Amino acid sequence: MDERFNRWLLPPLLALLFLLIVYQYVSPACPGAACPRRPPASAARREGGPEEREEEEEAAAMPRLAAKFPFARGELCRRVRFDMRGRDVIVFLHIQKTGGTTFGRHLVRNIHLEQPCYCRAGQKKCACHRPGGDKDTWLFSRFSTGWSCGLHADWTELTSCVPAAMERRGCAGNRTLRNFYYITMLRDPVSRYLSEWKHVQRGATWKTSLHMCDGRSPTPDELPTCYEGDDWSGVSLQEFMDCSYNLASNRQVRMLADLSLVGCYNLTFMNESERNMILLQSAKNNLKNMAFFGLTEFQRKTQYLFERTFNLKFISPFTQFNVTRASNVDIGEDVRQRIEELNFLDMQLYEYAKDLFLQRFQYSKQEEHQKNRLKRREERRLLREQRAHQWPREEAAEVAVTEDYNSQVARW
Repeated sequence: MDERFNRWLLPPLLALLFLLIVYQYVSPACPGAACPRRPPASAARREGGPEEREEEEEAAAMPRLAAKFPFARGELCRRVRFDMRGRDVIVFLHIQKTGGTTFGRHLVRNIHLEQPCYCRAGQKKCACHRPGGDKDTWLFSRFSTGWSCGLHADWTELTSCVPAAMERRGCAGNRTLRNFYYITMLRDPVSRYLSEWKHVQRGATWKTSLHMCDGRSPTPDELPTCYEGDDWSGVSLQEFMDCSYNLASNRQVRMLADLSLVGCYNLTFMNESERNMILLQSAKNNLKNMAFFGLTEFQRKTQYLFERTFNLKFISPFTQFNVTRASNVDIGEDVRQRIEELNFLDMQLYEYAKDLFLQRFQYSKQEEHQKNRLKRREERRLLREQRAHQWPREEAAEVAVTEDYNSQVARW
């Protein structure tokens, strides 16, 4: 009897022992409420995690510009609330041989617009109307309004002419209600000078330019020509440099300065050194206070800063052309030095402009980096909160499954 009882009792006991052993491996190490809460995976990264370290490394890797000129934050942060539907107007001051033709085409053909400029095939000018059926234009430039203030009008001409020119075009609205945002392009003075020489050598003259200042154009005595006849085609570089009243010399300073401060084109109004100092300082101030300026040598940075300034986007990226007519001119060091001397004001202006341009670019990039960094931090914070709310439910579900399993084993 005892042997029969033992034979029947032994298999269930062995089976129960096997189930207990299996349960030790399958069940949680510490089931129920006694288990410590498992932190979300992101909790380990809250302080000094890999994302933060990566951001710090990126910030440290950003190149630091050795600034030459001190600029205030307001002079580096260029943001305008350009209202294309309102009365705002972009005025493009086009300096010869600075890549202005290419940039001007970008303005009328390469910007994402609610109402794109209408450009007819075979015509240079495009109709850049405001959205909503308004026939008013938001762009004053060669390729939109034409040379309404004269061929290659300078700062002195544009600031006195543009408001009245807009009214003559039949654009509605009082001129006092408009905001005019001036923009321009600059170029390395030596390259620009050589490019202008090659352009004049091919027959260009710009002799129809008005050069208006204080209500009048200069007299022939105030602004003599460098050549006789219709043009200066075939001129040698030496002849081009030898003309003392050649407007190619220091053209960028002259076109950006307020010429009325120095008596316009009357060279007897003040001594030469005082005139040069006033012109250079005026050009610097006007350039700095413009809504935007770009540099021919930095096409992608020019595109980036324009987009950031006006909150507009170009359709296609700008292309950097390193091979130009000027770059193909082989000159010696003595000739280069002579060109720099002839353009000594432009050389100083370009040094100032390049430093301001690169500082603005660096400031904008750092601002963008900081904004993206804060955005990523906020996204991680929301993700941690989401995981923190999800984990108790997952943990409760695991505990419920474990308890249900335990009760089933107990009943069995």
